[in-house]
Amino acid sequence: MDRALLRITHVTRYGYGEPAWDSFNELCLRPNDDYRQTLKAFALKVDPKVELRSHRDAAGNLIHRFYVPQAHRLLEIAASSVVETYPVPTPLAVSASVLPGLRHRFFEFLAPTVRVPLDRDWHALLGASRLEPDGDLVAYVAALTAYLRERFRYAPNATEVDTPLPDFVAAGAGVCQDYAHAMLALCRLAGIPARYVSGYVHPHPHTDETLLGSGGSHAWVEAFLPGNGWVGFDPTNGCPVGEAHVKIGVGRDYDDVPPVRGLRRGGGAGTLDVLVRVRHVARTGSTRDVGVAPSDESLAEEC
Repeated sequence: MDRALLRITHVTRYGYGEPAWDSFNELCLRPNDDYRQTLKAFALKVDPKVELRSHRDAAGNLIHRFYVPQAHRLLEIAASSVVETYPVPTPLAVSASVLPGLRHRFFEFLAPTVRVPLDRDWHALLGASRLEPDGDLVAYVAALTAYLRERFRYAPNATEVDTPLPDFVAAGAGVCQDYAHAMLALCRLAGIPARYVSGYVHPHPHTDETLLGSGGSHAWVEAFLPGNGWVGFDPTNGCPVGEAHVKIGVGRDYDDVPPVRGLRRGGGAGTLDVLVRVRHVARTGSTRDVGVAPSDESLAEEC
C-alpha cells in the first residue's frame, strides 16, 4: 500500500438537560508529526467560543485546554486534520537478551497502572506464549498481536470505557482499547517496554478491506525494540501498524491520552454524540479548506 493522504474530522457534542457552567476541558486530538506521518493541516473549534491554550505533556503529546465559564446547554468540539502517512519498514530481528538493560530507561512503560495491573499471570490467563530468554522480540510481539486478534471478539457494545482488564478477559469481547491494554500487560510482564497509542485507522483505499476500529477513535500498542525504536502493533486487527494508522498520542494506558476529558458544574442528565470520519484526499485537490467544528467537556470515548 502506498502513502496515503487523509482528511480526518472528529466532532464531540455534549447536550445538557439543564444549563452547565464552569466547564474545564483537556483535548488530545492533534495528530503527530513523526517519521511515519506528516501533519499538513489542523484546526480546532469549540462552541461556545473559548480561548484555547496548548502545552506538551511529559510524553510529548500536544494537549489543548479551555474553560467555559458561562451557562450553556450544548458543548461541541470539532477537530479537523489533513495527514499524510507513509509505509513502515519491517523491523530488524533483536534478541530478548537485551531486555534487562532497558529496565532503568523505560520503567514507566514496564510498571503496572490501574488499567494495566500486573498482579497476576496474564500469559496463563490468556493462554498466550511466553518469551524465550534468547527469543526474537520482533517475532514474539508480532505473534502476540496475531494471537490477541484471534483470542477476542471485537464487539463495540461489550465493554465500557472504564471496563477493567479482568472483566474484558472474562467476557472475551471488547473494543480496541481493551485489546491494547491486554497486549500492554503481556509485553510488560515479559519485560518489553510498551506504551498505549491513540489515533485513527482508515479503510484500504483500493480494496474492500476495512480494518476494525475504522469507524471511530482507535488504539494500538508501541513496543520498544532496540535497533528499531518504538514499533507499532495493532492487536485489534492482528497486524503491524502502517500507513493505515494515524497516530495522535502515547501514554502508559488510555487514561494518559483520552480524546476529551473534563469537569463541569450543573448540566443534569446529558447526551454524548461522537462523529469520526477519515477520508482519502485526491492529490490533485486542495487541503487548505480544512475546517473544524465545536467543543467538549468530560469524555470517555471508545473505539
